[in-house]
Amino acid sequence: MKIKELYRQLVPRPRTPVTWMRAVPLISFLVLYAVLCIVLEQSGVLLFARPWAFVLILFSVWVWWLSVAGYGGLSKGRALAALISRLVMLGLFVMLIAEPRSVRVRDVISVVYAVDHSDSIGETSVETALDFVINTVNGKPQTDEAGLVVFGRNSAVELPPRVSFPYEALNSRIDRDATNLQQTLSLAAAMLPEENRGRIVLISDGTETEGSISRVLDELKSRDIAVDVLPLHYEYDKEIWLENLELPRFVKLGENYEAAIVLSSLKPGKGKLVLRENGKVVGNPQEVTFKAGKNRYVIPIYLRTPGFYEYSATIETERGEDHLTENNTVLNYIYVEGEGKVLIVTNPATPGDEAANTKKDWQSLENAIREGERNVETISAYEFPSDSLSLMPYDAIVFVNVPADAFNVIQLKAVHDAIFNQGIGFMMVGGENSFGPGGYHRTVIEDALPVTMDITKKKVLPKGALAIILHTCEFPEGNTWGKRITKQAIKVLGAQDEVGVLVYDFMDGEKWLFKLMPAGDYEKMVPKINGAQIGDMPSFANTMQLGLNGLIKSDASTKHMIIISDGDPQPPTPQLIGQFLKNKVSVSMVAIFPHGGEDISKMRDIAGVTGGRYYFPSDPNQLPSIFIKESKTLKRSMIQNETITPEVGMISPVLKGIAAIPQLHGYVLTTIKPRAEGVLNAPEKEEAEGEIDPILSFWRYGLGTTAAFTSDLSPNWGADWVNWDQYRAFVKQLMIKISRVQKQDHLKMWSHTSGNKATIMVEDFHPEESFLNVAARISGPHDRQETVVLKQVSPRRYQATVPLWGKGRYQVISVGKSGDREDHANGGFIVSYSPEFLRFRSNPIVLDEIAERTGGKRLSLEDTSDDIYGRRDPKMSSNPIFDWFLIALAILVPLDVGIRRIQIDWYIIKGWFQFGKDDKNSTATMGALLQRKQDITEEMDSRRGQPDPLNQQSTIAKLQEQRQQTTRTPEPGKTETRPPDKKTNKPPAPPAGGAEGNQSTTGRLLDLKRRRNSDEDKDK
Repeated sequence: MKIKELYRQLVPRPRTPVTWMRAVPLISFLVLYAVLCIVLEQSGVLLFARPWAFVLILFSVWVWWLSVAGYGGLSKGRALAALISRLVMLGLFVMLIAEPRSVRVRDVISVVYAVDHSDSIGETSVETALDFVINTVNGKPQTDEAGLVVFGRNSAVELPPRVSFPYEALNSRIDRDATNLQQTLSLAAAMLPEENRGRIVLISDGTETEGSISRVLDELKSRDIAVDVLPLHYEYDKEIWLENLELPRFVKLGENYEAAIVLSSLKPGKGKLVLRENGKVVGNPQEVTFKAGKNRYVIPIYLRTPGFYEYSATIETERGEDHLTENNTVLNYIYVEGEGKVLIVTNPATPGDEAANTKKDWQSLENAIREGERNVETISAYEFPSDSLSLMPYDAIVFVNVPADAFNVIQLKAVHDAIFNQGIGFMMVGGENSFGPGGYHRTVIEDALPVTMDITKKKVLPKGALAIILHTCEFPEGNTWGKRITKQAIKVLGAQDEVGVLVYDFMDGEKWLFKLMPAGDYEKMVPKINGAQIGDMPSFANTMQLGLNGLIKSDASTKHMIIISDGDPQPPTPQLIGQFLKNKVSVSMVAIFPHGGEDISKMRDIAGVTGGRYYFPSDPNQLPSIFIKESKTLKRSMIQNETITPEVGMISPVLKGIAAIPQLHGYVLTTIKPRAEGVLNAPEKEEAEGEIDPILSFWRYGLGTTAAFTSDLSPNWGADWVNWDQYRAFVKQLMIKISRVQKQDHLKMWSHTSGNKATIMVEDFHPEESFLNVAARISGPHDRQETVVLKQVSPRRYQATVPLWGKGRYQVISVGKSGDREDHANGGFIVSYSPEFLRFRSNPIVLDEIAERTGGKRLSLEDTSDDIYGRRDPKMSSNPIFDWFLIALAILVPLDVGIRRIQIDWYIIKGWFQFGKDDKNSTATMGALLQRKQDITEEMDSRRGQPDPLNQQSTIAKLQEQRQQTTRTPEPGKTETRPPDKKTNKPPAPPAGGAEGNQSTTGRLLDLKRRRNSDEDKDK
């Protein structure tokens, strides 16, 4: 029964007969709705991701039936409007479920050129490829876009896809010792806009030394990105290369050994074989005649003293007999262990410095170390080695007041690796060129030290502000150099110092890459610097004015600007230079490959007038040191020129036997790191309560111990220490604390390379044989590390093979453990040249496969832009538009409610416009409505054959008449008169005992309704 009642509620019986004419609105709606949806999709205006949802439009039949079968009491017009509104709402809702998407068709092609710049591609081939790129881009349609990617081991975006193509020179810095096509195509595809037709033009020799191209081709095909290929052909019929330089595993001093050289050649030939030891030729060069294939030659060597010996073998041939010279040299080394030494590194003398004055910084310390019965070697920063393996003969390294810009990044990395991996001790001695003022902030040396150059807020220092302006650098990788030296300059600054960078953008003109912000937010700056588009600004004036405005707003006490340019822009006006002088902002100019002497003088004058410095480097490698030097001008406040008596912090063996500590006349501000050992500290200052300035501190870093002495040990700040009777004892105990401890290990390690792999072997010489768990950590190029487990291949011998990841020097640390026993062995090997130089022919088969699987084509150097941009196929893209449909539904809901529930009284609206002169119309309208209701009720009663219980005008009509009489107002100027009351015949009295005569009008109406419902039930 409940199901039947529910069905009747959902599908009621019609109160009046339903004819086909009543279905005209429904049929019209369905036809119009279907036509609209089909037209929208066929015309490409919209598409529906889930077309099956349109089945739900069948619910419109139910909505129509409820409208025509039910009785809502609405007029025909309002009922039709309500039906239409609900059908439209249902149609919109069904469209919403069908997931509508707006369609956009663009006839624009975005092309990314991917140019191979690996070592296997000669410079001539690269220039040919770039000429092809420029020629085809110049002929492209104006609306199409072009971008450029260069790649080797990694990929870099030279220019993103855009309508203009402002190419000047390759500025991206990549590793060229491998070819990774997978990463390149992934990067190029990621750059293509989704709304445009995308295409990649791959220009390469087809060699692939890293990655797997097959992994990315299916993805490109699914995204409908075609890859056109342009093969770079080469094939060498004459090639000579050195494969290996074999040296003895273990050596003893005073004995003769042999160095074996393996030479390979495609054809027979002859040449001169030269062996060098630490850069010096061993014996006489040998004239050799070799056959096609492998050849082996032996040269005797003799070792007299302990130390590190690096050997290089080179084959020299006549011109035209060999195509590649990069693979004609191989390297290897021998380390002969002996008594450890201390290496003192000093600041190189600059022009105008006296040798005697320069020597004072370190001579007192050198003498004290020698008197402590240690061997000392002193070199300048320019002589410092670039390989951590060459530092193995030293137990400790001491930097004495030497700035960071005296080294290159590779040298500092060698120090870091020697400390961490080999256990070599390290100490930095203070001075105006050390720690923060020396430019070591955010370097690998700061990582190794027990102190940081970041100064806490309690140590109040004058803040500096630096604005850097970058102009296009028109030399190979010029813009990359600009970005790199900018980052290095920012690293030197303190966390509270402010820095901002300005560039000239091709699209936006002069602008801040980022406005002045604390240098401590370095990580936020790096992505912006890396993504900068550096253009050729027409004038210095606008950019300098923009930078000056930012510096003026800063509250920094020292304000400085650095500009790197080729001198092309127009000079600033004298008025602008006057503003720089007025606001005490100095400007340093760096002229890199300027155009003509006039440009040089222009930049020199700007620097001279504003109190800055002018630089004219002939080598881009000098740029980092220049920028670091300029940034260091804001760091001088870290030097504390005051006399203090250091206080003892933690008890340390360094202070053994020392009762009183002399005064120091200056030191450099630093902050000690957590878990570091603070032995000597400066007295606490009132303005920096709770903050301690370290003077001498230690900590363990990797396998080594490092120390920071923030004052100096020379006659400058440490004059009282040099004359101190315990000075030598203090230095001796200091060296003992940090120096590497020579431990007798029983493991011996050696390694060799073959092709693109290296084999590591470890042998156990312990008196008692036992099984060891041996592992090795390999550190190599690109700051990459690998850990491998060595397997036992024979008694006491363990071995592992590891793939190589580029040319360079690899350092290996092996550890063998068995119970309480733990032994170490250090070693390494050198990959002399990139494996790319062992490829003597191109591989176009790989390129053809790429083009075939992605739907591209093979190009030639004779092809034009039409061959790339002429194959047009407009791309259709879509975006969801749910919001618009939801807004439409939100508008229709109240409209539907209004149609059904709100009755508009047009007489009232008319009265509003007639300013209320005919108010009685409103009452008349209500009376007419009530009279109409009464007439309908009487008509329905008469149809059912029931007499009118009242037989006269209803009580409601009487009440309405009375209301009209009481609310009617007389017109102005007339006196209201009421007609005399008329006697009416009273209705006959109801039968006795009946309650109907006493019922109200509402009660009588309810009785009528009950009778009608009972009649309907009887009909059922």
